[in-house]
Amino acid sequence: MAVIIFIIAAIFLFFSRMSQALDYKWEWGVIPSYFFFWDTATGELKANILVKGFATTVKLSIWATLLGFLLGTISGIMGAKGSFEQRFVSRTYVETIRNIPSLVLVIIFYYFVSSQFLDALSLDKWLRSSSQTVQQIAGFFFSGPGQINAFISAVIALGIYEGAYVSEIIRGGITAIPDGQWEASWSIGLSRKRTFLLVILPQTFRRVAFPLAGQFISTIKDSAIVSVISIQELTFQGMELMAATFLTFEIWITITFLYFTLTFSLSRSVAFLEKKYALK
Repeated sequence: MAVIIFIIAAIFLFFSRMSQALDYKWEWGVIPSYFFFWDTATGELKANILVKGFATTVKLSIWATLLGFLLGTISGIMGAKGSFEQRFVSRTYVETIRNIPSLVLVIIFYYFVSSQFLDALSLDKWLRSSSQTVQQIAGFFFSGPGQINAFISAVIALGIYEGAYVSEIIRGGITAIPDGQWEASWSIGLSRKRTFLLVILPQTFRRVAFPLAGQFISTIKDSAIVSVISIQELTFQGMELMAATFLTFEIWITITFLYFTLTFSLSRSVAFLEKKYALK
């Protein structure tokens, strides 16, 4: 309770000092209109720039997490139980990616990799020539024709980056399984491959489920870096709004609140599930 009171007092002091010291005129009344607006042409309530940016952040985080989980699982298995060559590949991947800033990785991938491969696939041109229904489906799950290449590039770059951390989580989970599990499985006639798939891997995923969930939360925060390649996620939309309205504090406080709401709700959910289903 004391912590909550302290936080409220600190927030009140911040707003008070801003108003007095900088003579700043708060304009919170316009912020709701950047979430939703009333379209007079159609008479419908439509999502505005902040809601669209929030949705893009969620989509980007989900796809990057799925890709990172896939890459990390493969790399983690190779690093824990693979041959010498496979362990070398896994370790090289992990150490290389973990020692490169995520921002640098996104920029390198977008300007040097995406421009060579994604543009050659002409996915954006194909999407523009597709039906309205296909474009709406692509926009719902990914992005529209104008942003599809950049979106996929951002997903791959983030997925590769997060996969390096997932790899260490998976590798640690596999090595933490007692050797007795292997021996018990072999004693009932299971092969090494079936032992790994049916006994070791399920236990590994149960052990690392909550660290993986924490990595997903980290991915949400890391997704803000893709604003540098003009992905219209939450941070990018915030910068656009700030430049257009000059409501610096209102915009960034709102953006901060949206990120906090998303990540805090997920972290509390993970903490609840971890306590409920913790390994005994």
